[in-house]
Amino acid sequence: MYSFPDFLLHGIIIGAGATLILDLWALLARRAYDAVPTNWAMAGRWFAYLRHGQFRHESIAEALPVRGELAIGWIGHYLVGIIYGLLVVASWAILGVPYPTWTPPLVIGMVVASCAAFFLMQPGMGMGVAASKTPDPARVRLRTLINHLVFSAGLYIVAVLCAAYLG
Repeated sequence: MYSFPDFLLHGIIIGAGATLILDLWALLARRAYDAVPTNWAMAGRWFAYLRHGQFRHESIAEALPVRGELAIGWIGHYLVGIIYGLLVVASWAILGVPYPTWTPPLVIGMVVASCAAFFLMQPGMGMGVAASKTPDPARVRLRTLINHLVFSAGLYIVAVLCAAYLG
C-alpha cells in the first residue's frame, strides 16, 4: 500500500470480501451440518442500541425491537469486516512486511475478532463472556473460533487476489 486511496481500496475490498467468504461458509455449514445461522436482526438491534449508549443487555432478544434492525445487522456485519480489512492492511504497512503475508490476517481474524466476539459482543448481547450464559457454551465458542478461522483465511485469500489484480 503506497497511497491512502490504495490503503482504503484494498482494506475495503479485503474486509468485505472476507466477510462474504464467511457468509458463504455459513451457508455451507447450514446445509452440511444444520448449523444455526447468525440472527443478524439481533446483531442489528445490539448495534442500534449502541448509538444510545446502551452496550449491555440481559438478553438482546428481549430488548425492544428497532426499526430496520435486520438491515442494520447486515450493514454492521460488513462494516466490522471492512474495519478488520483496514487493520490487516495497516498491519502490513506498519510492520513493513511483504504484502500479503499470512500472519496479520491470522492475528486480526482469529485473535482480535474472536476476542471482540467473546469479550464485547457476546456479553453485550446477554450471552455472557465467551458465551458462558448460553445453553451450550463450548459449541458456541468452537463455532466462533471456526468462523473466525474462515474469516482469517478470507482476509488472506482476498488480499492475495488484490495484490495480483490491483497491484
